[in-house]
Amino acid sequence: MGITYTTTVSGEPGKNVTGLPVPTEVVAALGTQKRPKVTVSLKGYRYRSAVAAYGDVFILPLSQEHRATAGVQAGDRVEVTLELDLEPRTVDVPDDLRAALEGKTGALEAFEKLSYTNRKESVRLVTEARAQITRERRIAGIVGKLGGA
Repeated sequence: MGITYTTTVSGEPGKNVTGLPVPTEVVAALGTQKRPKVTVSLKGYRYRSAVAAYGDVFILPLSQEHRATAGVQAGDRVEVTLELDLEPRTVDVPDDLRAALEGKTGALEAFEKLSYTNRKESVRLVTEARAQITRERRIAGIVGKLGGA
């Protein structure tokens, strides 16, 4: 069962940073975690996120991709439904990145210990590369940063 509330999409003019303010009582109703993982429903669009805490202020990040898909922008008044997200956060690792990680001792284990966000960003860098050489360079960089033998 979700918790629904109404808020205004926050954002600074001229900056590509927006968020969804979350009332303190909504965060409290989600449980004891200060940064609960949630699924966000916004104008019929759902995405996974975590509530960010800045002191006593709570906000959900709202990326450009999520804004575009939901059809919202800074200043819009929106209805938001949050549900606790208890499912594991997994990332589908492309075969070439997985092979490179497996080829360096300890790299795959180090990759799997990264936060969900860091694993997702690493995969995004690889999958969004337009040229094969760029893809290979990014894979080498990711593997190189993870250490190992």
